[in-house]
Amino acid sequence: MIRRVVAATLVLLLALPATSAFAHAALVRTVPSAAGIVTPAPKEVALTFSEPIEPRFAAVSISDADGNPVTNGNPRRKAGDPTTVTIPLKDLQEGWYLVYWRVISVDGHPVRGAFTFAVGPNAGPAPQFVVPSISETAATPRLVAARWITILAAMAAIGLFVMRMLIARPARQGLKAVAVACGVAVVAALVAAPVYLLFSTAQFSLRKATDFSALAPLLDVSAFGRGYLRLELCLALFGVAAGIAVAVDRPDRARRSVAEILATTGALLAAGAVLLIPGVSGHPSQTSPRGLAVALDVIHLSAGAVWIGGLIGLLVLWWAMPRRLDGLRVVVPRFSNVAFGSVLALIATGTVAAILQLPTLSSLWQTGYGQALLIKIGLLCVALLLAAVNLLRTRPRLLARQAPAAQLLRRLVGGEVIVVAGAVFAAAVLTSLAPPAKAVADLGKPAAKVGPGAVKETVTRSGYQLALDVTPNRAAVPNRFQVRLTKGGRPVEGATITTGFAMLDMEMGTQSYKLEETAPGTYGREAPALVMVGHWGLTFDVEPPDGAPFTVTLLDMANG
Repeated sequence: MIRRVVAATLVLLLALPATSAFAHAALVRTVPSAAGIVTPAPKEVALTFSEPIEPRFAAVSISDADGNPVTNGNPRRKAGDPTTVTIPLKDLQEGWYLVYWRVISVDGHPVRGAFTFAVGPNAGPAPQFVVPSISETAATPRLVAARWITILAAMAAIGLFVMRMLIARPARQGLKAVAVACGVAVVAALVAAPVYLLFSTAQFSLRKATDFSALAPLLDVSAFGRGYLRLELCLALFGVAAGIAVAVDRPDRARRSVAEILATTGALLAAGAVLLIPGVSGHPSQTSPRGLAVALDVIHLSAGAVWIGGLIGLLVLWWAMPRRLDGLRVVVPRFSNVAFGSVLALIATGTVAAILQLPTLSSLWQTGYGQALLIKIGLLCVALLLAAVNLLRTRPRLLARQAPAAQLLRRLVGGEVIVVAGAVFAAAVLTSLAPPAKAVADLGKPAAKVGPGAVKETVTRSGYQLALDVTPNRAAVPNRFQVRLTKGGRPVEGATITTGFAMLDMEMGTQSYKLEETAPGTYGREAPALVMVGHWGLTFDVEPPDGAPFTVTLLDMANG
């Protein structure tokens, strides 16, 4: 019965449609337009994003050249359009204005940016605005710690339940202690999950965590918040179902009754719901194909839960069993077989998930997301080494009734628990970071790495020389992009040059602008394309009048 339920669940997950979605909210349109000059003065600013935005998590400041705020109210959703927020304005005078925005994506990651516009007709030259920091992360120490405790406690609770009901049951001793440990883990997860939701809601809404009256109405207004409220509900259901299953179980009977089977099945289904929620409210739900990504995440978490929960269960049994050696001789071989399958599932699902999330192999060491993944892999390798020692040395000694084997088991399993808990911490960091953008794979090999600071780079391609100039190469301000195209030392006139901008640190879509020929062989344009601090892929698509088209790519670092 249990196998059929699991198989049906996986079929449903894989049947979910494969969608191509932004992993983060991308600003796709502004009114007034970025770097545009408008007459008369607008009454509001409208920001349209690639996904629905909750205005109560949006922070938008609009100021003049002297830094004075000119907003006349809070951001609000445009009627009939959940992807657009509007900000009312005071009466604006002629001049330039800075719009600084910050929103929260569906998966709970903050995204920031800025642009300028002017009120004409005599706005004058654009000033150098002082832009607030536009780099932010959900991987703060407090949030990562709370997320880690939540994930670790939930996984431990589920793994301890599996140990009690399916693995250690034939030993008939120490089972009560394992059930108590499972209950403690459930309570820890039930406390940690709302604490994490409270901390994250406070940070994302720019409020204090102690401001409960202001935070309470915001807990369920975002997809991220609703996901963690569902997690709390499913954890509570699992705790109740697991308690009932333990209460009706009779380990002294070899065959389970119908009531025992139904109670155990219900608890396992509740555990499956707990393990499903992180995927549907996090990165997997924003990864294509969605059904496969979510299914991989569920299997990955399930395998990890069985492994770490079983390890903790072994320590509890070592402490609680009155006839330790006899009991461990029954439990350890059974757990070793299950753990071996869990490790294989971890490796397989982790590998496929990494292929889905990482656009290139170099993303493993060139991005923060990839580096956190490498740390997680390294810790799991250490844990596997300790597990191999247990399998090859401790297990045979236990079967041979050698008394020192129990002490060796305790030390090795204790070390394994610490290392696996460290791997879960790395996973908490990993899920708090934005995956690298798929645009990384489309860039190809860059002609040069440039920035921070003004860019002056000369590149030779297909017999042409391109003198590339990006000034001042700063995020959130208008930048001048200029290309001087020559061949054999002579200017090349009449070419078509289009420059593209792809954010490489997170998925935000791609912008492109056609450069105008301002002088013979010189093409340029001013554009607010670098909207965030971080790494950008700049592409210059060149179509000479008498030659084959070609592309030059720069890997740029833009600071605020």
